[in-house]
Amino acid sequence: MLAATTVTALAVGTGTSVAAPAPVAATYNKECGAGYAQVNQIPIPGRGTVFLAYNAATGKNCVVTKRDTSSGSPLWVGSWLQRNQELKSKQEQYGFFTSYSGPVYLDAKGKCVDWGGEIDGYVVARYKTNCGTLV
Repeated sequence: MLAATTVTALAVGTGTSVAAPAPVAATYNKECGAGYAQVNQIPIPGRGTVFLAYNAATGKNCVVTKRDTSSGSPLWVGSWLQRNQELKSKQEQYGFFTSYSGPVYLDAKGKCVDWGGEIDGYVVARYKTNCGTLV
């Protein structure tokens, strides 16, 4: 005859649990400089955000790809921008960064732009957006 034995473990504690802090999403912090206002963004879930900014006085666009955190090891981060379907106009910056890639600038007043970015192999892009001038 076999006997069954049940062992119950009881954990004693304070009754308080601590959750891991939620990641803080990247925000545009005027990395493009004075006169540039954020006009669009593409999230890279769990990694960061690509920001498109525009300077109405100069007609220039700017792209910055920011990580959600600037701590830890550098990761491959990239930013690119071009006038819609004009490969010769493409401006880009890629490399290993702890916080952000860019800014990259392009004169595209009155034109649609293609733009995007990458963080650690996760690539996002938008095409033919932000056409025309902003008031």
